[in-house]
Amino acid sequence: MKSLLTLNHYFARYKWLLLSGILFVILSNIFNVVIPYLVRQVFDEVQLKTSFLPNFANNEAHKTYSNSVLNTALWFGALILFASVIRGIFMFFMRQTLIVMSRKIEYDMKKDIFNHYQKLSQRFYRKNYTGDLMNRLSEDVGRVRMYIGPAIMYIVNLVFTFITVIYMMFSVNVEMSLWVLMPLPVLSIAIYYISEIINKKSDRIQAKLSDITSLSQETFSGIRVLKSFAVEKSFLNNMESESEKYRTQKMSLTLIDSLFNPMMLVLVSLSTLLTIYLGGKGVINGTFSFGNIAEFVIYVNLLTWPVASLGWVTSLVQRAAASQTRINQFLDEQPEIINQSQAPFHFSKNIEWKNVDFRYDEKNFDALSQINFNLNKGQTLGIIGATGSGKSTIAGLLLRLLEPTNGEITIDEQTLSKINLDDYRQQIGYVPQDVFLFSDSIANNIAFGAKEKGDREQIIKYAKQAHVHDNIIHFKDGYDTIIGERGITLSGGQKQRVAIARALIRDPELLILDDCLSAVDQETEKQILSELKQVMQNKTAVIISHRLSSVVGCDEIIVLENGKIIERGNHSALLALNGQYAEVFRKQQH
Repeated sequence: MKSLLTLNHYFARYKWLLLSGILFVILSNIFNVVIPYLVRQVFDEVQLKTSFLPNFANNEAHKTYSNSVLNTALWFGALILFASVIRGIFMFFMRQTLIVMSRKIEYDMKKDIFNHYQKLSQRFYRKNYTGDLMNRLSEDVGRVRMYIGPAIMYIVNLVFTFITVIYMMFSVNVEMSLWVLMPLPVLSIAIYYISEIINKKSDRIQAKLSDITSLSQETFSGIRVLKSFAVEKSFLNNMESESEKYRTQKMSLTLIDSLFNPMMLVLVSLSTLLTIYLGGKGVINGTFSFGNIAEFVIYVNLLTWPVASLGWVTSLVQRAAASQTRINQFLDEQPEIINQSQAPFHFSKNIEWKNVDFRYDEKNFDALSQINFNLNKGQTLGIIGATGSGKSTIAGLLLRLLEPTNGEITIDEQTLSKINLDDYRQQIGYVPQDVFLFSDSIANNIAFGAKEKGDREQIIKYAKQAHVHDNIIHFKDGYDTIIGERGITLSGGQKQRVAIARALIRDPELLILDDCLSAVDQETEKQILSELKQVMQNKTAVIISHRLSSVVGCDEIIVLENGKIIERGNHSALLALNGQYAEVFRKQQH
């Protein structure tokens, strides 16, 4: 239950809804216990008055007295109906406060978790599956909402029902009340032990559901690969296996629930039988009235639903605790990259790397080692190297998506970690190696990069600069074409060029291209690079590529191997050096 304490600040935020809901619970329970009292009164009044009927031999007097008895019953019936209606109104307001509160907290929780997810570093996303992240945001939050709303509502209602009903029962007859309530401690003990089992099983079920969600997400994201390798049956078998494990665990929990509820109903029914038996003896002995029996039977029935729901509520609470524990695991994760400054920043001088090392957590060697270079504003830096040489890691460090293990990166002679990160990133245009496009129109994907809402004229301008305009206008819906999940309807080269247009529309001071021309032909590549040279005048660019034709025009080129710089200089100097760069250049010319 400790995990649920993290919800207290949400309760404080909506304290008036919570307090109003509790007030309506109290008021509805007051009118709830009035009804059995009125039933006792009408039984006793009618019994008393009917006992005098034999005294009226005259038919007219008998009829008159009978009508008075009927009027008494009708009068009490009207009071009972009035009390029921008022109770119903307060129950309506109870739900409109407590359930509405739960929906508001659910909304806030999803927003807070989503916002927290966005702050977390890349390292977090390398450790966790997308399906698991989604499951905690939807399924787990949904289970917590069931605790915040229905569970709390029924718990509060249960407490006040017990207080009011037991008070009324004891005010009538203490001894009989003790006998009638005797089965309840047995029920409490049973709930205590069974709830622990429910909690453990719920935790395992949620974990298995996350596995299924992750498998589904991965399958649908890679559906083209699955079909091309004809392995649908294998993945179907995996899904069936995981689903069968989930079904087995779920059925095990359902079995406990199905045994738990009848057991509670048996114990509650035992209280009703005791009421009738002991009440009957009391009537025979003259210590109890028929009205008291009717009153106690209704009191026992008033306790039936709260007691019967106790198992369901306990199950909701335990499942919510298990889900909140899972949510807290991610909420306790702290972002490694934090914006430490709110001072305005504008890139105007240079970027300098001083003895920078970087190592990924899951690896036992440095991805980068002793990287040093200076890039002045307006210059272009080319970075080449084999796969795994550390090229994309440099891009991640430049964007401050990663932090150096050792060394220092400075921008305009300020340590990168100390400048305003939001301002800095606003001045960067980035095209990643693995291009990601949203399931939206081409126009909206390009406009996504704009600092302010980009109009169609701007979108077309930058699409032309990225040499993708001619492709777009041949689509049926042109710029309004919906490109599907992750841009699945576009070719690799088209996706890369749309991503370049998205970066250029930002009018960036620093442009980072991470091997994003690999899917275009050499002629298109030349056209794009020529266009970029015009666009990026007096601005800075970092071009990462395994294709040397992309970097030949750069002011400086560094060659990486195993995370280290082995050569540096411009194109002519590197050819004159006759080292690795020159060797790769000769091979790519043939």
